[in-house]
Amino acid sequence: MSHAPQIKIPATYMRGGTSKGVFLSLNDLPKACQVPGPARDAMLLRIIGSPDPYGQQIDGMGGATSSTSKTVILAKSEQGDHDVDYLFGQVAINKAFVDWSGNCGNLTAAVGAFAISKGLVDVDRIPENGICVVRIWQKNISKTIIAHVPITNGEVQETGDFELDGVTFPAAEVVVEFMDPADGEGSMFPTGNLVDDLEVPGIGTFKATMINAGIPTIFVNAADIGYKGTELQKDINSDADALARFETMRAYGAVKMGLISNISEAVARQHTPKIAFVAPATAYDSSSGKAISDSDIDVCVRALSMGKLHHAMMGTASVAIATAAAVPGTLVNLAAGGVDRDSVTFGHPSGTLRVGAAAEQVNGEWTAKKAVMSRSARVIMEGWARIPGDTF
Repeated sequence: MSHAPQIKIPATYMRGGTSKGVFLSLNDLPKACQVPGPARDAMLLRIIGSPDPYGQQIDGMGGATSSTSKTVILAKSEQGDHDVDYLFGQVAINKAFVDWSGNCGNLTAAVGAFAISKGLVDVDRIPENGICVVRIWQKNISKTIIAHVPITNGEVQETGDFELDGVTFPAAEVVVEFMDPADGEGSMFPTGNLVDDLEVPGIGTFKATMINAGIPTIFVNAADIGYKGTELQKDINSDADALARFETMRAYGAVKMGLISNISEAVARQHTPKIAFVAPATAYDSSSGKAISDSDIDVCVRALSMGKLHHAMMGTASVAIATAAAVPGTLVNLAAGGVDRDSVTFGHPSGTLRVGAAAEQVNGEWTAKKAVMSRSARVIMEGWARIPGDTF
């Protein structure tokens, strides 16, 4: 019985923010995988090691969490006034499924560095020393993102003293600007309301703010669902019943937001929307043991990604948090004190994060011009990913 030998695909394993993923150049992919479709999805699933009924992704590059089961495909931009086209694929762990419905804000921090190092940014835009402004076209959501990448002696500077809660070691700071961050088309508040009653049969009816900014997100009050807003992963992810309730709430919220037409479709749209819960600033100990004082933060937020409580905070959800906090009357704004603000510092399981955002009403509709946050990124390993030649 003959077996197809493995093939090699140039790949770079990078950390961006509090996530890790496999970065690929479009032109380096096998021809069948250079276009969207089953072949591309099969390739990415095999690189990451999914579907894995054991939930460990031992036979791939994935790390068995939503933060580490990620893929990025980059190409020189086809959009005017942009440098690179960025396509993100969230790979399911135990299912044969790649979700293309949204962006990854954390990995966005690594896109600029990869683009520079792979020659996707014109050399005349790269200073010998200083900051390279990389103009990113986010293809999943058709939005512009600007990454400010530090350059030393003509090369990307990865080392530095910028510290990011949720990441053990310091690195160089990368400032990321999400331009016009409302995700997709239509209103930033798709129901037309800042707060809705979200009816979830068999579970209850909850006040909810549903927003399209950064990534579609459903916010509910922690107290309304029996939590304090200071929970860590172990408090949520070990409770199968709680996770099932969150997923049911997320599905009904997705229908109310117009993202799906029936709750049964939520299983094929795991990446979006996110569901999160908020609470007033409260002291707690982070997952590293670091003490977070209520004076350190404006609000507590916990968010789930791919069915589990995130260990820190998704970058795109951070945009949603900041944008919602800037709109008076949302649950996030009320939990953060109900005051006008153009930035918010929120507490998450690994610590704190400050994100800036400004919102305004235009012809009766709320809109946001941009959201800004600082992340860091670095190359962990580069070379080739190998997969069996009969994968696709």
